Amino acid sequence: MTPRIKATAVHMLTATGAVFAMLAMLAAVDEKWGLMYLWLVVAFAVDGVDGPLARKTDIKVNAPQFDGVLMDLIIDYLTYVFIPAYALFKSGLLPGWTGWIAIILITFASVVYFANTGMKSKDNSFAGFPGCWNMVVIVLFGLQPNFWAILFIVVVLTVAMFLPLKFIHPVRTARWRPVSLPVAFAWVFFAGWSAWVDFDPSSWAHWGLVLTSLYLVFAGIAQQLLPARRARA
Repeated sequence: MTPRIKATAVHMLTATGAVFAMLAMLAAVDEKWGLMYLWLVVAFAVDGVDGPLARKTDIKVNAPQFDGVLMDLIIDYLTYVFIPAYALFKSGLLPGWTGWIAIILITFASVVYFANTGMKSKDNSFAGFPGCWNMVVIVLFGLQPNFWAILFIVVVLTVAMFLPLKFIHPVRTARWRPVSLPVAFAWVFFAGWSAWVDFDPSSWAHWGLVLTSLYLVFAGIAQQLLPARRARA
């Protein structure tokens, strides 16, 4: 298989995320939240592997006719933002005006953030909360807290998108990666498990989601508070 074919195949793998997004949206319209999140977890897994494969195949050199970054951003907006926001609105977790506030904040702020050329820091982490609303909403589905708590979380994370706070990329942030990467894999496992049991409140998968989500949210901020030690010359 030639390098060009391999690189093009990676683009096609990325493009499958749009198919999984449509399948998730169809499930959301039917209010089959567990099935919706199963498809979103599949899309999340694809998003996790296509980046390393793109770098391995030198995709910009071997298949430059497709813009993989643009493709990835389109799919990420659908699967990370648009569909989870719709699910949060239609699920009844946020009644009345609170649901409208949430979807307006999430969709508007996220598209602005995704278009920000400074969204990545020097160590390949994210500058500000990276709009991973799919990860937030699945925890809310599992725990179903009071709607005031949900609205508070939405507002705080929306503001955090534009604050000088660091959020790790589990694959690309080198610092603590031996811990971050297994935690990210564990998050995918717990998310799939939680969706598979249709967010059964008795499932321990929800607490696995909470613990792994807390690490992924606060690890970058912890790194800011605990600067890495410089190697001695």
